[in-house]
Amino acid sequence: MREPVGVVGAIIAWNGPLSGALYKVAPALIAGCTVVLKASPEAPGAAYIIAEAVEAAGFPPGVVNVLTADREVSELLVRDERIDKIAFTGSTAVGRRIASLLSQRIGRFNLELGGKSAAVILDDADLEQAAAVIAGSECMLTGQQCSSLTRLVVTRKRHDDFVEILSSIFSRTRVGNAFEEATEMGPLASSRQRQRVEGYVAKGIEEGAQLATGGGRPKDLDRGYFVDPTVFANVDNESVIACEEIFGPVLSVLPADDEEDAVRIANDTIYGLNASVFTPDVDRARQIARRLRSGTVGHNSYRPDFGIAFGGFKRSGIGREGGTEGLLPYLETKVVVLESPPTVSLD
Repeated sequence: MREPVGVVGAIIAWNGPLSGALYKVAPALIAGCTVVLKASPEAPGAAYIIAEAVEAAGFPPGVVNVLTADREVSELLVRDERIDKIAFTGSTAVGRRIASLLSQRIGRFNLELGGKSAAVILDDADLEQAAAVIAGSECMLTGQQCSSLTRLVVTRKRHDDFVEILSSIFSRTRVGNAFEEATEMGPLASSRQRQRVEGYVAKGIEEGAQLATGGGRPKDLDRGYFVDPTVFANVDNESVIACEEIFGPVLSVLPADDEEDAVRIANDTIYGLNASVFTPDVDRARQIARRLRSGTVGHNSYRPDFGIAFGGFKRSGIGREGGTEGLLPYLETKVVVLESPPTVSLD
């Protein structure tokens, strides 16, 4: 039989506070667990709306508990023996710390961590279509999401054409007030986040990557945390901008010798959260997908799907969220061996 794991500490990130909370709270409640939901100080509102909804629905006190706090309180939650399981979304560095603390008391955990996701653009792919999809998906949350396709791997013979097309499309992205209908990409979350992105752009230039478009702030926006959509070409896979999660609208195009080399480059990362393969041939797409070390692989698009399962290989996390796979981590398996069949059903 399967039983609730117990009390769940759900720690969510600032970049997707509503969905991030619901993909933890919902399966925990379905499994029969109680929840302590810890919101980020940068984005506490969604968690408190969930608290209001829970109260309005008539849940008994203590089933869902909501607080907003920074890292020190989060660590108290992780260390608390009364918390049976931690479900965390955030950086790989913090996830490593959480796993280390929980290992001391053999606590259960799910970790949805960082990514540096690759799009493998095969030689038969439509470059216009691939560039449009990638540029469009990067507008979501202004690139502030772990599953962004930011490492774009294309063979050398098509590299320059792809960079030209991608730069043309991405540079035309309308940046501005997120409440205006014509806006395609809004601001970054904070001054600190903009400084982080600008620091990576400077590092990319310093390391010799070719700045194809962007790299600064929009000239017509004199306030707000805006940055230009940015594309780097001829990026070395060992460079900082190819290895580290930038969390902003910065795309890196990496040249490969051939298809085999493209797969090697795509897998040559500590992360494995999301990926895509661009080709009109569905069988080739499936074959390449099987070779990519990634929790999700999309075909000709950006396709993470929490309705099936979402999570990563390697340092992109442990466990899955969404679908049946996302429910099972909130349950413990118990084997009961009886001498004879029971006379009363527990259902």
